Amino acid sequence: MNPDPQTRLNAIEQELKALSWWQAQPPAPEALASQEPFCLDTLTFPQWLQFVLLPRMQALLDAGAPLPTRIALYPMATECFKDLPENTRALEEAIAQLDESLTGKRVVREA
Repeated sequence: MNPDPQTRLNAIEQELKALSWWQAQPPAPEALASQEPFCLDTLTFPQWLQFVLLPRMQALLDAGAPLPTRIALYPMATECFKDLPENTRALEEAIAQLDESLTGKRVVREA
């Protein structure tokens, strides 16, 4: 059984920090207001994780609101990270586990 979503969110935050991708300053409000999926036109995927996904998921958890059950972040993560020099496997694993804990479905990981 996968850990709860709170544990997965914490793991994603820890991995962003371990990769030195955690930012002290948020992007401009206009960047966060993007209508594109993952704010792809205004943010990097790690920025989207930090400034959009994590706060929104935390707000849902804090409010006791239902969490999304149709989510697939892992494919986006592997696509965004595939050409980077950093070792992103631990972050990708944390994202895959978040997907699994929300959907109840096993995420197929790349070899």
